[in-house]
Amino acid sequence: MPKNREDHLVDQKKFQVRSKVWVQDEEGNVVFGLGRLRILDAIQRKGSLRAAAQELNMGYRAIWARIRATEERLGVPILEKKQGGRSGGGSSLTPIAEQLLEDFRSLQRVIEKETDKTFADTLQQDLDTFIQEHGQEAKTDK
Repeated sequence: MPKNREDHLVDQKKFQVRSKVWVQDEEGNVVFGLGRLRILDAIQRKGSLRAAAQELNMGYRAIWARIRATEERLGVPILEKKQGGRSGGGSSLTPIAEQLLEDFRSLQRVIEKETDKTFADTLQQDLDTFIQEHGQEAKTDK
């Protein structure tokens, strides 16, 4: 166990880089990102906006607003809605929405992999060197 803060900095060598990716239109409005991916994924699993909203601890209107905004910005529907009644309502993803989920997940994986590799090859090495050099200096200054 490190005795002091400087010892802890020398022992600590694990850093991670994180990135956030989204698609936006030419005006800078979000079209699709991780939040919308989670919404569509929940709708796909639960079969309705209301159930997805409950699972995600979001309001029905908030989810509906994001879905509607994405549909408007893409110019295509991403949900097929069934009216309620005896059999109950529900929603399912259109084929375009299913492809959007698949493509976004693929994009996210590629970006994370490349970001992790670039970080390991550049900044991670510099951080390790800096901490080793300055951590050792801090220990010898005592």
